[in-house]
Amino acid sequence: MSEELKAELLDVALDAARQAGELLRDGRPADLAVAATKSSPIDVVTEMDIAAEKLITGILARRRPEDGLLGEEGADVPGTSGVRWVVDPLDGTVNYLYGLPSWSVSIAAEYGGGTVVGVVAAPMRRETYRAVLGGGAWLDGDGPDGDRPDGLRLACRAAAPLDQALVGTGFAYLQARKEQQAEVALRVIPRVRDIRRGGSAALDLSDVAAGRLDAYYERGLNPWDLAAGELIAREAGALTGGRPGRPASGELALAATPAVFASLQPLLEEAGAWHD
Repeated sequence: MSEELKAELLDVALDAARQAGELLRDGRPADLAVAATKSSPIDVVTEMDIAAEKLITGILARRRPEDGLLGEEGADVPGTSGVRWVVDPLDGTVNYLYGLPSWSVSIAAEYGGGTVVGVVAAPMRRETYRAVLGGGAWLDGDGPDGDRPDGLRLACRAAAPLDQALVGTGFAYLQARKEQQAEVALRVIPRVRDIRRGGSAALDLSDVAAGRLDAYYERGLNPWDLAAGELIAREAGALTGGRPGRPASGELALAATPAVFASLQPLLEEAGAWHD
């Protein structure tokens, strides 16, 4: 893939993420209505979630009509260009419903079976993470006149032993899986500095890239949860994967600094983080 095409895809992803983020931030009603439910009463899909995906898919259809698309809210469109977009219009739905700031818009472009562009926009943080394969990971904020960095190159934290690692994770909405994940966390907590549950996988992966977490792991993620954030973490120097010798997937996803990855992956394997 040419650098020109990568730049074009990044521009499209940034534009779509910005517009969707503004829609979600500015259009959030005080009495936010629930449009549907997913797998449990806690895991809700809001009207704004669906509206954001429609906005993103509309932009992609206009600017890249021959590309494929996989969307969290049901869009699954084959393409002819070899490029496929993987979109989560609102990652962190429960945070959004409760008015917590840790939610994001995640947009990735895949080509040849791998992710080549990733954008994670966090409107309430006034931050956008971005990465192009082979081009590093970057953080944009308010701009040169604001109080947040614009065009800051990201690097994961320096090497630290596992017992000094701050580790992020997430829990499923289904009760049986949540109980298993809690048992795994009980095995992990005594071995690390502390553990965090942020509520947005895309942001947690991006926070590994930014050095705000030493590691993040979770079972049960979908492609749209992973695609953009995993690329951003890798381009910042983090290692990513799943069970030993396997890529990150719904079975298990792990992103961490190289030193922490080497210790945390076998611990998660021993704790059975990959099964229900």
